[in-house]
Amino acid sequence: MQKTSILIVDDQKENLLTLESLLDNSNLQLVCAESGDEALAKILDYEFALVLLAVQKSGMGGYEIAELIRGSVRSRSIPIIFVTVAPIEREHLFNGYELGPVDYLFKPFEPQILKRKIGLFLELHRQRQQLEKKTRELDAKILELEVLHKELEEKNEKLELLSSLDGLTGLFNRRYFDHNLVKEWKQAIRDKTPLSLLIVDVDYFKKYNDCYGPLEANDCLRKVAQALYEALLRPTDIVARYGGEEFTAILPNTGSDGAERVAQRMMDYVARLGISHQGSSVAEVVTVSIGATSVFSAGKLSVTSLLDHAQKALCQAKERGRNGFWMRPGDE
Repeated sequence: MQKTSILIVDDQKENLLTLESLLDNSNLQLVCAESGDEALAKILDYEFALVLLAVQKSGMGGYEIAELIRGSVRSRSIPIIFVTVAPIEREHLFNGYELGPVDYLFKPFEPQILKRKIGLFLELHRQRQQLEKKTRELDAKILELEVLHKELEEKNEKLELLSSLDGLTGLFNRRYFDHNLVKEWKQAIRDKTPLSLLIVDVDYFKKYNDCYGPLEANDCLRKVAQALYEALLRPTDIVARYGGEEFTAILPNTGSDGAERVAQRMMDYVARLGISHQGSSVAEVVTVSIGATSVFSAGKLSVTSLLDHAQKALCQAKERGRNGFWMRPGDE
């Protein structure tokens, strides 16, 4: 068991010996100092629970040492018991109390009072140590909880992201598209900005699947998805897998001219993949058809109407021979 340390400061050795004899206890470590400098040096070497500091009846000397002790960050909170001869002048008595957590012991000592008073301060020290230990444990728990909370947030973000992605292509999925379209729709109404929507369909994809098999068909969709993503012009534009071989792109703050440029880039990027397609009637490689719509006054339509316009535009592109693009104005 670790002993509790008490510092006794007195320039009279006989007084030090008297206090040592009265406080003889196997649980206490008594450290003596005969001057203020020696007391401060001892404070650097020990963790004291209490300081017994002798002062003259006039009140000089001991209080100056007490001020030095209070001036050190390491020792400013250590309780001090002033040891002096009674009676003491009121002025010096109050000067002592102004120095912080202090008390007085008067000579000649009454052993029981001495032990009880010191025992009280030692109990307060023990309680303070327990409180500090609990505080450290609590701080550690708080830090641990903060780390766990951060990890949980990161995992939730990853789960949220995973729940928003299409498992095959890695693009955003239909769920994320539906949510994002409503958000961009409302934003366009607030900002009075244009909004464009593209729906992309892989030409004759059923024939491609029949000809090359489902594994090659899945690989084809992944490559097309990557090409569509790379064809986007701005970070705010998104492309998602709409379902099967259909994809869709939301182009915020984009009018019909911008939508047409993106659609043309998408068709070029897909064709440039050079994926052989023996079942196609329009090209030797995989191509796409794109329907688009663009609105400048989103408030005049609903989100459902915007999707309907883009779907009808896609039908027009297919009827016109596929491997092409058709724009249907949203205000029609």
